[in-house]
Amino acid sequence: MHSSCSRLLAAARQGRKKRIAYLPETLHSEGLDPEVRSMMERSISQLEKEGHLVEAVSFPYLDYVVPTYYILTMAESSSNLARYDGVHYGYRSKNASDLESTYKKSRSEGFGTEVKRRIMLGTFVLSAGYYDAYYAKAQRVRRLIREKTEEILKEHDFILLPTSPGPAFKLGEKTDDPVVMYLADIFTVQASLAGIPAISLPAAETKEGLPLGIQLIGKRFGEAELLAFSKEFMEM
Repeated sequence: MHSSCSRLLAAARQGRKKRIAYLPETLHSEGLDPEVRSMMERSISQLEKEGHLVEAVSFPYLDYVVPTYYILTMAESSSNLARYDGVHYGYRSKNASDLESTYKKSRSEGFGTEVKRRIMLGTFVLSAGYYDAYYAKAQRVRRLIREKTEEILKEHDFILLPTSPGPAFKLGEKTDDPVVMYLADIFTVQASLAGIPAISLPAAETKEGLPLGIQLIGKRFGEAELLAFSKEFMEM
């Protein structure tokens, strides 16, 4: 594996320079930390200095990636976690006395707050009265996101964007507001929705010494090229 990666890296360096897209909307995203913006600008300049072509390509669906992702992932959570009922799989409460209490107590005791939240919201968006308004619509938006992302990657080798809008936050700092936590995923869920590979790389540190990450998104089934270029990127 090591020799194979080395050969890919050597080929990447000897071959043509890469065409890399960055999304200008990410640099003007609400709540973006100034140090993250500076990191991105430095990275773009460094890539250009190395001879790569870096181009701004508009991505008009950035504001929709988080709600689309969380509608779909919560629906999937609700469906997949239904089997963990204390009978088929998972934790079984020792306080249960009959079938009904086995279900209720096992799921109440065995799941944490975030898991319960996702099950409840997922059940809501999959319910008969709201399926078309939420889940079906999110699937349609997902298709638009995937098609636009693939369109960008037809003309470019990679997409460059921040890993998160700000530096790493302290453990437990934002757990009281789950929406703030979800919004921190604004740059990482695009690849998941499009079904393509992505990698987050350590790129810099803030003045306080907190890590900042940068992300590369690659073509479908292009993991080898993505890993090879990531290694080259880290050595710049």
